[in-house]
Amino acid sequence: MAGRENTPRDLLLSRSADLEHQPQASATSRLSIHAMACEFGVAVNPDQTEQLMNCGDALEVIPQIESWLSIYQVNSELSRLNKSAGVSAVPVSEELFELLEQAAQLFQMTDGAFDMASGAQIQLWRLCRTEQRIPSDNEVEDALGMSGMRKVNLLAESQHVGFRIKGLTLDPGAIGKGHALDHACRRVMQKDDETCNFLMHGGRSSVLARGEHNGLAGWPVGIGNPLLTKHRLGTVLLRNQAMSTSGSNTQFFRCQGHRFGHILDPRSGWPVQGMVSATVLADSAAAADALSTAFFVLGVEKAVECCDNLPGIGAILVPFPEKGARVKPKVVGIPPDQLYWDKDMVALS
Repeated sequence: MAGRENTPRDLLLSRSADLEHQPQASATSRLSIHAMACEFGVAVNPDQTEQLMNCGDALEVIPQIESWLSIYQVNSELSRLNKSAGVSAVPVSEELFELLEQAAQLFQMTDGAFDMASGAQIQLWRLCRTEQRIPSDNEVEDALGMSGMRKVNLLAESQHVGFRIKGLTLDPGAIGKGHALDHACRRVMQKDDETCNFLMHGGRSSVLARGEHNGLAGWPVGIGNPLLTKHRLGTVLLRNQAMSTSGSNTQFFRCQGHRFGHILDPRSGWPVQGMVSATVLADSAAAADALSTAFFVLGVEKAVECCDNLPGIGAILVPFPEKGARVKPKVVGIPPDQLYWDKDMVALS
């Protein structure tokens, strides 16, 4: 665990140029831990020592989750499941089974735009990126054949999991950090759910807030500009919610004159084109993670339709600007008093 830090400005909290209207971040006390190949951190209001210690204890659950959820650890529970479930159904822990049930529900809600069972596609594109080549149509079709949550059998009575085809691989990359944040949050709330005021993040792209900060009815969180990464589009005031952002502006590779982002459409097996970023607000960090990926895959029009059908979900969808660098976000299901735009970055009309 990293040491305690007091700072007048948390990197997750926005201090926009429009200081007159934007909610302002104040001093925080913070702790962080490294897990899942990123930094997980928590911020609390100043002088809340007991709250900070409770949050620090809660962060310790994240490496424990990584130990069974990581597909990069050959002896993790998920790795063993991927290896064996194509032969016969495998008994799994209650926590893994619940996560797979949630993933299956999100797969259905998004018409397959979020698919935890698309590991074969991810592995193919990772290999091609290493070899600096584009996969063949046959390779993509083969990976598609070994993908899909519909090919995963979840046997609730016996808590077993089986795959209908060999080679299928479950990959938690688009839901794992959110799942870990949800569990860390529950750990804190179990100790004291009356006075909890904190902000947690996983890799800064997944955020979860509880309570209040600096006299505000929530925590102000900056929305990064996906085109000009040193700038912000504005601020969201998170009110007992989670937020996640997906985009391919920083993770991509170029090959044969083409630019390929890291987010795949699991229905086609090819990288997604057409949108800059998708930010989702939800009660659950796992749901926010999965849905931000799904909405990025769906594109603005289909994502709006999907969001409209999901109670309690809000979204900020950023298509490529028609001209210049100012973007024109499409906002769905988020009250205006939670959003504060930087007018130099966003075209509001």
